[in-house]
Amino acid sequence: MKRIILATLALSCATLSAQSLRSPDGKLSLRLDRSQGGTYSYQLSRNGKPILQNGKLGVITRSGQNLSSELSPAAPASYRSIDSTYTMPWGENKLHRDRFREMTLPLRTSDGSKLSLICRLYNEGMALRYRYEGARPDSVMIMDELTSFPFVTSAKTWSIPAHNDTYELDYRTLMLDSLRDANTPITLELKGGLWASIHEAALTDYPEMTLARAEGTRELKATYTAPWQDGVMARMGQRFQTPWRSIIIGTQAIDLVGHSAMWQHLNEPSRIADTSWIRPLRYVGVWWGMHVGVQTWTMGERHGANTANAIRHIDFAADNGIEGVLYEGWNEGWETWGGEQRLNFMRPYADFDLDSIRRHAARRGVRLMNHHETGGNVPYYESVLDSALRWSIAHDMHYLKTGYAGGYTNGEKHHGQYAVRHYRRVVETAAKYGIMVNAHEPIKDTGIRRTWPNMMTREGAKGMEWNAWSRGNSPQHHSTLVFTRLLSGPMDYTPGVFDILHSKTKTSPLYRNWNSEDEGKSRLNTTRAGQIAAWVVLYSPWQMASDLPEHYEGVPEFQFFRDYRADIDESRPLFGYPGREYGVVRRAGDRFYLGAITGDEAYTMKPLRLDFLRPHTTYEARIYIDGKDADWRTKPLPVDIRTMRVTSQTTLPALHLAASGGVAISFVPVAKE
Repeated sequence: MKRIILATLALSCATLSAQSLRSPDGKLSLRLDRSQGGTYSYQLSRNGKPILQNGKLGVITRSGQNLSSELSPAAPASYRSIDSTYTMPWGENKLHRDRFREMTLPLRTSDGSKLSLICRLYNEGMALRYRYEGARPDSVMIMDELTSFPFVTSAKTWSIPAHNDTYELDYRTLMLDSLRDANTPITLELKGGLWASIHEAALTDYPEMTLARAEGTRELKATYTAPWQDGVMARMGQRFQTPWRSIIIGTQAIDLVGHSAMWQHLNEPSRIADTSWIRPLRYVGVWWGMHVGVQTWTMGERHGANTANAIRHIDFAADNGIEGVLYEGWNEGWETWGGEQRLNFMRPYADFDLDSIRRHAARRGVRLMNHHETGGNVPYYESVLDSALRWSIAHDMHYLKTGYAGGYTNGEKHHGQYAVRHYRRVVETAAKYGIMVNAHEPIKDTGIRRTWPNMMTREGAKGMEWNAWSRGNSPQHHSTLVFTRLLSGPMDYTPGVFDILHSKTKTSPLYRNWNSEDEGKSRLNTTRAGQIAAWVVLYSPWQMASDLPEHYEGVPEFQFFRDYRADIDESRPLFGYPGREYGVVRRAGDRFYLGAITGDEAYTMKPLRLDFLRPHTTYEARIYIDGKDADWRTKPLPVDIRTMRVTSQTTLPALHLAASGGVAISFVPVAKE
């Protein structure tokens, strides 16, 4: 890793005053101001024009420590510049440049403690955090935070509401003046042409941050929605630092996709020395059948995770070059659901012969993926965590999906400090045993994949299962996720359902309506080509073909998933607007994949020069696009498959995508000059 560090106590007065900072390219500037009462505020500008003005700073405690006013400088501000590169073992992009300027302003509190304001400016945005060093060995009970983001102009916003227990909520498009509260990332199109997204980074031992708008203002204030049961938001020791409060800035919507890597940069470097065991993969599994009501998690005549079905999935994966298989409902204890929810993570059901399944998977070269659904019984899971992970490794399962459906049994909340500590414990313990993690009902991603790259993917929004037993995710959902939830990190959305209308599953004699939200109108509000494109667009290093195997057999367009590689090296956004359309190209080794999707209106892609391909190489482009007259409402299944030979000099002709549709293209090299 190349690393250049320049640290000084004072930079040239021509570029920085004692309490100001500029980004490496000079476009962003930050100024800190102190009032007579000892409170601090900040202003963020771009090219001299304010974006955020009079942003409040400080932390509110239950008693004793004053961390928001009566603050005085304890020492001169110190500055440093960092320009380094690092690589990730996986990611939308593996090579990263971490370049920023930082200012640390040490302040003295009224009781003699030290509170430092640490501010960073990247070319991509701003981040700030608080570092506390107490004068006495007392714990600090944090109740609130003053940090705010007061916008100078009006803005259009995309976000989900703030909630203490779930992220699986519909995205809203609201003007900033009408917004009440939001979880992060929240994305904004500012009047005047700029784009921004607010989020936090390095959330390791703190409640998650949400945002609330102050009445009559355009100011979004950091707040918490998930206190401990005694009302305390965060219990901290004599010394601590908060997560980063941050904003990324761009001149167009797709800038935010690339700039969001800033949240990963703000985390510590990897604590795993040898990451060679951390590998992306494609997978299938026993999962969708339960959600569409033709199988069950519990043992019985409709039990999905039985030996014969497990073997069938292994054979399907091996025959199609797919690396992994996941089984939900393999373990005893699902019958306790709705009560104590005490699942056994080390004992298979009697009809799931794990030893024979393992032997068959080894013969076929397929990896088994474990599943731990806690049902929210976190205390019990923590009591068996170490043993369960050792058991998993002993049974050759290095991939683990976790779940926390339902409320926590001890009354704590999914998004509070208690939960943050628990998720951190799981990923660190998993790293000790060489296990990769996919967390459902998670704490939102704040870039910890840099520190713990075995934390590979997670849910954290309305995923595919909502299409099985509700009215489904909206046609705008996928192209909104790209500019909101997916800015924070990869998502295990589990795309790839081909039975769009459930015409096969819901007419099966095995079907039962098991979910109270199922009104009998459930379906996917997209086209089949849109589902294929989602494999590229909705990035995850674990990418799933989530439908039942029989729905892929004999279907020509499944060839795209056979050709797809989950181990992406680099990505380039092509075009996009939240809820409307998005296109991206990704490279995996010597192959390239293009995916584009639409919202609730059709979209015609402009002719595209394929200059992202490697020169002097001929590729076969296999195009999977909405067929003639395809329409997500009335005719969602037709897919037009075309092939053509192309090079980096080729211009792809204009492509027409149906409403809530898409196109996916694989570029496979066939010859070199």
